[in-house]
Order: sequence, then structure tokens, then C-alpha cells
Amino acid sequence: MTMTNRNIPPRRIAQSIINSLKGGVVPRVGLPYVTVGRRKEIEALLHDVEIVGEGGASFRFIVGKYGSGKSFLLQTIRNYVMDRNFVVVDADLSPERRLHGNQGQGLATYRELIRNLSVKSKPEGGALPMVLDRWINSVQTATAQQEQLSMDAPGFNEAVEAHIMAVIRQMQDLVHGFDFARLLTLYFRAFVNGDDELKGKVLKWFRGEYATKTEARQELGVTVIISDDDWYDYLKLFAFFFRQAGYNGLMVFIDELVNIYKIPNAISRQYNYEKILTMYNDALQGKAQYIGTIMSGTPQCVEDRHRGIYSYEALRSRLAEGKFSQQGHQDLLGPVLRLLPLTNEEMLVLAEKLADIHAALYGYERTVTDSDLATFIQIEYNRIGADGNITPREVIRDFIELLDITVQNPGSSVSDILHSDAFAYARPELEQQKEQSTAGTDFAEFTL
Repeated sequence: MTMTNRNIPPRRIAQSIINSLKGGVVPRVGLPYVTVGRRKEIEALLHDVEIVGEGGASFRFIVGKYGSGKSFLLQTIRNYVMDRNFVVVDADLSPERRLHGNQGQGLATYRELIRNLSVKSKPEGGALPMVLDRWINSVQTATAQQEQLSMDAPGFNEAVEAHIMAVIRQMQDLVHGFDFARLLTLYFRAFVNGDDELKGKVLKWFRGEYATKTEARQELGVTVIISDDDWYDYLKLFAFFFRQAGYNGLMVFIDELVNIYKIPNAISRQYNYEKILTMYNDALQGKAQYIGTIMSGTPQCVEDRHRGIYSYEALRSRLAEGKFSQQGHQDLLGPVLRLLPLTNEEMLVLAEKLADIHAALYGYERTVTDSDLATFIQIEYNRIGADGNITPREVIRDFIELLDITVQNPGSSVSDILHSDAFAYARPELEQQKEQSTAGTDFAEFTL
């Protein structure tokens, strides 16, 4: 018996899904087609999103082994919140991108976040100019309706600027709010006057690309620039502004915390952990509004008392699990959300989805049966050391490779390969399952 066809993506998205997963990376599009499990984790994170939309702030860590699905979960939440009218920014940390650094590493992370700024109508990044232009257009439309003026009437632009200044004045009491508001005013005037050069300079400032204050003063008349020390303050300003511009708030996704763990200099690591503490305290103490932050990393980079986040006592005391969680009861509402492995049944469902997508992408009738899928999953999890080390990433790559080989070799089948000598070590247990099947147990529904 072969399972019936389900929701299949268009070929363009199917190609992206298959290529990304085979390469061991998370696809930026098409995630709903391959999402399995993680329902409780997603619900917990979306509860945070609701708080952010109501004017609060949130901060979470997602912790899991390499290949366990951390990045996949981040991208899934990213897509969810864009559908809910949030602005999202995301970045992977690296040796050149940190949360703090004396040579521009913190600013490099900010630049990456702004470069990847996305909304539902522009999910691939680079959405900041569009968000600013739409904001001005919406204010113009609202002004025309409220003042009963046509857009070419005398005094219309002055009326629009008055409405914009009313929004901007709310920001001036925030840290760096006065300068941020001034740049928004410059952008509006450049928009009205069709001055693309000035718009470009303001966008350059918002993206953190001015190297010196002198350069910014000469080109824009402002005496401040975004720096390693204060870039997070500007993210909070953006979050507040996006809310005024009609969005529900800002969600910040930062992956690969392990790159902080790898910093060889202990003092540099501590400065980075201090930045995390500042962001965490801001969220929990009500010093930020309309902004949520999710960071992800491995258990080692969080829990290691010598180099990890827990080496910074102020963070360890806030994040370490209590005695009840340590007894096996997972607290999904705590600051650290630990990813449990996907169950074998969930991996079976995922393999089924991938088999359908692969068949549709390459235009063949799917021949992989329930029995083949079950056999594949069993072989993967019967490998030596699989109990503690195998991850969804490895299983997915193996399965796509298996499908690729069979489609390129019409004379072979998934069943032939799985029952070949290469997997002889799994044969005794497979034969036992077959015997159970003939005794009335459906082989595709074995207990994994």
C-alpha cells in the first residue's frame, strides 16, 4: 500500500526544499510543506509573540544539538510571525558577527539583521525602504481623508508632516530617539521632494554603514552614528516605530550562538554575554516594547560553566532550570526551550512528505511504500550510536540521497537498496518485523 498524495508545493518551492534539505540547511520558503511535530514548542513561542503584539517584550533561547531542528524552528516561527503582520530580522553569528566587539563585530550583526529585514509582502529581506515608503504613503492617505484635502492641494505636505511629527514626538523620549526621529523626518522630506540621493543617505545611516560621525555630519547634519555599543537601542527604536507604522511589532532571530562560545578570549566572551544579559533584562523588566528576541545554540554553548553562557553567573542564575524541570518535566514557558528529538513516528511522516515532494518535482509516480518508509526509518535508528547522536538533518539527507539514487537508476528501487547487503546488520530485526506483519501486525505501523 502506498500512502495517498497530500499537499504538494509548486515545483519552484519543491526544488528549494529538496536542495536546501539535501545540503543540510533550512529552506527559506516552503516550510509548512515539511513541518512535522514541534506543536507545543510553536504554541509556546507564539504565546510570546502575542505578548509582543500587546506592547510587551520577550526573550527566549532555543537549545538543541547540531541538526536537531533549531534553525528549522526559527524559520518556522519567522514565517508564522510575518503572516501575523510582524516585521522580522534575522542573522547567524560568525567570527565576524558577534553581539559585541571592538572591531565592528557587533555592528556587523546589526547590519546583517537590517539587511535581512522582512515583512510578509517581501519575505526575502531588504524590506526597510519599502516599509518606510509605505508608512509615508499611509500617512498621506490618512491625512487626505482626515483633512479632506487632495494630495496636490496647497498645504497638503505641511499637514502630512504635522501628522508624521506627531508620531515621531512619541519616540523622542526613548534612548537615541531624538536622532532617530530626525532621520525619519529627513527621509520624509526626501520622499516628498523626490530626492533619491538623500533617501539613500538616510537608509545608509539606518543600516549602520557610516564609519565616522564626521561623515554622517557632513552628509546628513547629524552627529551620531550607530555603533558596536548601542546597536540594540536602535533595534528597540525600530520596534516602536514599526508599531506606529502599522505593524504589530519586531521579532529578532539570532542563530549560531556557538560562535560566541568559540571566542578564544575570555574577556571578549564575557562582554558578549553581558550584551545578552542587557537584552534579556530589557525584555523582562519592561524596558522594551513591541520587540521579541529568540536566540539559538547548542547545549554545550549554553551550559558549559567554563566558556558557555552559564559561565556568566548573572545569566546562569536567570536561565538555569529548577529542580522540577530537572526531574523530566519540561517547562515550555521558561527562558530556555530545549528541543527534544523528533519521535520516530514524526520522522516517518516527514519522510512520507519528502517522498511526495520528490516525486512531484522530478515527475515520476511515487513507488515508495509504507513498508519502505518504515524500513528506512528503522535502519537509520538501528545504526551504532544512533540513540544519542543521530539527528533529523542526517536522516533527511540520507533519505533524499536514497530517492535521488533510485530516480537516476530506474532499474533499482528503494526496497532493493534497503534490503541489499549494505544493510545486512539490520536484516534480522527487519525479518522479525515481517514475521509480525504476517501474524496480523501491519508492518508500516510498527512501534518505533
